This record gives sequence, C-alpha cells and structure tokens, in this order.
Amino acid sequence: MTTATYAGTHVILNDEGFFTNPAEWTEAMAPEIARALGISELTDRHWQVIRFMRNEYLTKGTAPSVRALGKTSGVSIKELYQLFPKGPAKTAAMIAGIPKPIGCI
Repeated sequence: MTTATYAGTHVILNDEGFFTNPAEWTEAMAPEIARALGISELTDRHWQVIRFMRNEYLTKGTAPSVRALGKTSGVSIKELYQLFPKGPAKTAAMIAGIPKPIGCI
C-alpha cells in the first residue's frame, strides 16, 4: 500500500496504484491521475469513458473489460486505445478511482 495526494486529498492506493476506497475519488482528482499516467489532457471522450467506468462499477460492483467498454460505452475499441494507449480498461479504471477490471494484466 502507498499513499498519493490528488486535488489536495490524501488517498491510499494498492500496490498496483488503484484506489483502495473508490468513495474517496472526486472528478477534480482525475486530471492529476491522468497526467501521472501520461495523458496530458482529458477530453470529453475521455470523460465519457471515465464516467461510464465509474457508473458500471457503482451499479454492478465490477469494472467493465475492454470488450464490454467497446460494446457499451459508446466509444469503439480502436478509439479506446487512442485515448488510453497504455491499456484502456486498466488506465481508465485508475483515472476513475475504481479497482482494476477483471482480466486486466
């Protein structure tokens, strides 16, 4: 476990860098997390994916896989990889402050 500070709030992260308590996340934290992951600016399309990820997690208890994202988020798999080049589901989940999706390496 490690700690990080985003938008002036200290949060606990697991060994892979995911929030241990997703309820601590705020939208103000997302741009800072994204920059730390190499994404300089969050566009409306990024936000569409981030909000979709959070909503799926909050309603279903798990984050969607890349395949599910591509089918149900309104953003194609090709575009997901353009938005989140280091792995769409994993990176978007980190920025969204939710646990790593099942099946992500």
